[in-house]
Amino acid sequence: MNLKNILQVSIALILSAFLLAFTPQQRNNEPHQVYRVYLKGKSLGLIQSKKALEDYIDQEQQALKEKYNVKKVYTPTDLDIEKEVTYDEKIISTEDIYNQIKNITPFTINGYSIIIKGIEDKDEEGNEITTEDKVIYVLDKKIFEEAVNNTIRSFIDNDAYEAYLNNTQAAIKETGSKIENVYIKNKILIREQTIPTDETIYQTTDDLSKYLLFGTLKEQKKYTVQEGDTISDVSFNNKISNEEFLVANPQFQDENSLLFPGQQVTLGILQPQFSLVEEDHVVELQEVKYTREVRYDNNLLIGTTNVIQEGQNGLSKLTRKTQKINGQMTSTVTVSTEEIKPAVNEIVVRGGRESEIGDAGYWAWPTKTPYTLSSGFGYRWGTLHDGQDIAGCGYGSPIYAANNGVVVETGNRWPNGIYAVINHNNGYYTIYAHMSALYVQKGEVVSMSQVIGAMGQTGFATGVHLHFGVWKGYPYFGGVAINPLSLY
Repeated sequence: MNLKNILQVSIALILSAFLLAFTPQQRNNEPHQVYRVYLKGKSLGLIQSKKALEDYIDQEQQALKEKYNVKKVYTPTDLDIEKEVTYDEKIISTEDIYNQIKNITPFTINGYSIIIKGIEDKDEEGNEITTEDKVIYVLDKKIFEEAVNNTIRSFIDNDAYEAYLNNTQAAIKETGSKIENVYIKNKILIREQTIPTDETIYQTTDDLSKYLLFGTLKEQKKYTVQEGDTISDVSFNNKISNEEFLVANPQFQDENSLLFPGQQVTLGILQPQFSLVEEDHVVELQEVKYTREVRYDNNLLIGTTNVIQEGQNGLSKLTRKTQKINGQMTSTVTVSTEEIKPAVNEIVVRGGRESEIGDAGYWAWPTKTPYTLSSGFGYRWGTLHDGQDIAGCGYGSPIYAANNGVVVETGNRWPNGIYAVINHNNGYYTIYAHMSALYVQKGEVVSMSQVIGAMGQTGFATGVHLHFGVWKGYPYFGGVAINPLSLY
């Protein structure tokens, strides 16, 4: 080959190489399967294998496995991995995807979500509301079952509850009580699922029991018993009820148990996370207090008092159906009454005309008998219940003025419903709330045991009852509430 031919061939090769280098190449038309990763709806890119990412997360999260004593850790709940077919789009490594998500969203583990559904209630203004749902996470649903059982036993006598469960309750002979039903008012949903590790996950029965009772895992306030302290004093001074004290301190049998100086007790305000209903059949003897009948004689000197008939208490046997929610009496219905011994009224004759001033030494009971003392004076769930609730007398039964006086306020407002306030002109005021009807008006002079209204369920009342309050000074405006039972 001569030099001319060699040059021609060389030039042709160079041109071919040049054209090959600068000519666009045809795309690879072969599709391949990959997985697109979305976090909170936003694409993070494509990975080659879904399983590889899941295995990598499980491998890297050994600390979570040790913390919760589980064998596997899963992808976050807000991470979606979807199959996709593509051509040449860039593939991201499993490690890069892991690093993008590990500090943004929590990984998950197998467990159970438990939803305690809210129930219908009323707010502070009396509006109808549904309480919020409570969501609880556990690794083993037995923890929840045991914690619920512990909570139930905090509100119901353990021996009585065992007998109820085993259907071994003794028949009531003369007096006594029998549990007829125990149930949780809230609907409870239990679902097995992966749960986020940034949520509170209950791993022990004790922790969950504490939450179900107090609504928190925070350490409850402690108190060191002082000389002369009683359970009632310690409870009232720290704005809790005797029942709350006993639930938080199960080592004490009842409010009469003795305390000793230096002893440490827990002062927890109960915030139960569900409504436990207990329905009982009760047969009991009740003393029927005599009433005082006052007669006035203008022939006697003012201030003269003669007792012409001594009063004697009576005795009745009552059969009732009662309902408690989380240990608090909410309703009671008297099924039957058997009078065993009638009460005898005391009759007193006084000199002068009937007075508007109440007798501070004697107070008439404000309802008919028999009755049930439901919620007493004192703190419950951190709020002072400033009176004595009296139930079991029946809807529309009479409400009596506890002493002579003048009606200074009446109305119908939340939370008292239909109510009246009487000034007894001796430093004391009484308030009568939740009535179904009112028979007196503001400015009216009333005498002891005069019918002023009828028992009802108006205002914030979970059952038919009278809220009876006694105050030194005007109620809620400078006055001080006292325990009404201290007058009887």
